[in-house]
Amino acid sequence: MPELTIHIGGRGFEVSCQDGEQSYLQSAAKMLDDEAQVLSDQIGRMPEARMLLMAGLLLADKTAAVEDRIKIVEAELAERDSELADLRAAPAPEPERIEVPVIPPQVTDTLAELAARAESMAAEVEEKLAK
Repeated sequence: MPELTIHIGGRGFEVSCQDGEQSYLQSAAKMLDDEAQVLSDQIGRMPEARMLLMAGLLLADKTAAVEDRIKIVEAELAERDSELADLRAAPAPEPERIEVPVIPPQVTDTLAELAARAESMAAEVEEKLAK
C-alpha cells in the first residue's frame, strides 16, 4: 500500500492509499488544501483539527451544491429523454400531398393545332352561310 505525504494548510500528513489511487488522493488533498488556504487567509492561524473541520465543511457544502445541480440536470435530462421517446413512438406524419399541374409540350401544341383547325372550320362555315 503506497504512502504519500500530503500538505494541507502548510502541514504535512502521511497517508496510505490503495495502489493506483495516488493521483486521486493527491487531487483530493489539493482541494482540501485550497479550502484550508482560503480559511488561513481569512481567519489566520487556527488549530489543525479546526482547520481540517472547517475546510472539510466548505468542501461538503460545495459538494452538496453540485449534487443538487446534478439532480436538477438529471431531472431535465429524464424529461428530454421522455420527450424524445414520445417523439420516436409517435406515428410519422402523413406526407403532405402537393399536386403540381404539368402539361407536356405536346398537349399544348396539339391544343393550338386544334384551335387553328376550329377557327378554319368556323371561317369556312361563315363563308358558306354568307353565300
